[in-house]
Amino acid sequence: MQKKEFSQLPLKDVEMAFEKFDKPRNADYQKIKLTRQFLRKIFSGFSSRKVLHKRDESVEWFLMKHKSTKERYPYYEEVYSRCFKDFPENFTVFDLGAGINGLSYEIFSKLDKKISYVGVEAVGQFVELMNFYFEKNKIKGKAIHESLFNIDKIKEIIKKQDKPRIIFLFKVIDSLEVVKRDYSKELLNEIAPLCERIVLSFATRSLGARKKFSVQRGWILKFINENFKVLDDFELGGERYIIFQK
Repeated sequence: MQKKEFSQLPLKDVEMAFEKFDKPRNADYQKIKLTRQFLRKIFSGFSSRKVLHKRDESVEWFLMKHKSTKERYPYYEEVYSRCFKDFPENFTVFDLGAGINGLSYEIFSKLDKKISYVGVEAVGQFVELMNFYFEKNKIKGKAIHESLFNIDKIKEIIKKQDKPRIIFLFKVIDSLEVVKRDYSKELLNEIAPLCERIVLSFATRSLGARKKFSVQRGWILKFINENFKVLDDFELGGERYIIFQK
């Protein structure tokens, strides 16, 4: 964690990653090297390192430097319009594993919605960037530095905010599953009773080559269909969105 890119990750996430490589067959230096490679793939593989240091660039500049939000950028208004369809004017959005998605807040006002935004993110530098943006622009939003593997803390954060509530899980499940198998199901079961709607998304195309994936993540779709009521299911810009409720 002495490397800057990992210095502000939750200790819990780093410990869980390290456990995957803490095997007798690996020397200490190999354990550290493999853990850092794993963490880089999970947490910083989607973003330019410039994002970790800059503050004075435009919102568009930041969103275009993070691969996940860059792909979503042309479709934000349509995505949010469908996420918020038939929802009241005032509500709270919880963005779990937000990255820097909180910087898209200005899209909410285009949809005539008055939203309280709470982003939960493991990369501390992203949390600082979003909070800087919220404070600078006097936006009703905040970012919280927390591990998504700390379910009790996540539930506590959600319960503190006003209803109605929508929870975003944008391109998060793959990272959760590679750290702990079936954790996505556990998380959904715990948070679903606390909100009126969940929006889960996953990539359908690879980030650089833009090639269509053969893997369709049937396991999570089957779980959602068996345990929740699906309100909408659509694909935009190489990302599939499932909107559902308990």
